[in-house]
This record gives sequence, C-alpha cells and structure tokens, in this order.
Amino acid sequence: MSKIGLFFGSDEGNTEAVATRIAARFEDDVVDIFDIADVSQVEFASYETIILGIPTWDFGQIQSDWEEFWDDISNVDFKGKEVALFGLGDQFGYGDYFLDAMGMLHDVVVTNGAIIIGHWPISGYDFEASKALTEDGQSFVGLALDEDQQEEMTCQRINQWCEMISLQFSELFLVEAIED
Repeated sequence: MSKIGLFFGSDEGNTEAVATRIAARFEDDVVDIFDIADVSQVEFASYETIILGIPTWDFGQIQSDWEEFWDDISNVDFKGKEVALFGLGDQFGYGDYFLDAMGMLHDVVVTNGAIIIGHWPISGYDFEASKALTEDGQSFVGLALDEDQQEEMTCQRINQWCEMISLQFSELFLVEAIED
C-alpha cells in the first residue's frame, strides 16, 4: 500500500495540530507528516497522494515557512499526483482575505500538474472574499477551517473531509471518524 505525504507549515501550532488530527483519521502508518520547514523538493517525489496544509496570515499573507519554501514548491513536479488541501484562516477578522494562502498554494500545484481533490462547500462560513474559491464560487479548493471563530466545528469538518477525500483518492485509504 502506498502512503500519503502530508506537508504543513505552522507558526503558532494550529496547522500542525490539524495535520496531526487529519493523520489520525487514516489507518495506522498510512500518513507521513512533514513540517515544510524541514523538507526539500525531494520528499514530494515519494508520494502520489499528498495533503498540503497552510494557514493564511493577516491580510492574505503566506505562512513564513511556506513563504521560504515558495520557490521550491513552484518547482515540484506534481504531474499525476492527487493533492488535497486544507487551510486555516479567520473569516471575521480577515474576511477579505479568508484562506487566500490556500488559494495561492492551489494555483502553484495545479500549474505544476496536480490533480486536486477535496473541494469543500462554502456554506456555514461568513467572509467577504477569498482566493481559495473554485471557479464557480460554490466551494473552497480544500478544507476550510477557522480555529479563531469556529473551533467547535473543526472536528466534524475534519471527519467529513477525510471521509470524502478517502473516497476521491484513486487508492482506498480507510478512515475513522474521531472525537478529539
């Protein structure tokens, strides 16, 4: 069985905690977790199935470790790789930039050949604008989480999204809903 490579960047630990929670939904030893601050382009080559996690900072800015890796991620060959994204943001404090970093990361990996799975509906969110919307504006390009304003919804959203992406990946990965 192949594995899932989960890559995240986190300054305050929220995105890292979510990455760990996502990995826990999959069967044992299926997900390898990497902090983007500690990897090179080489680690991406080992995975056909990838999950990327990125928070949006302030006024639509990319998290610092992702920002340092940006030129590298722009050169990773994602051709034929299935990629699911999750993003963290604050829809009330920064509603004009909600999940912009996830949208920018999406654009980079799509340009480099990724097959994106895991779109997430916009219902239940209150924001003004986002670069993370699909072309039709009805979904986010990945799982949308707001640990500042809707933390109580995170567990349910992670459970639903993990079940959804496990069915969308071309290889079957078993998922278990968890109350964490």
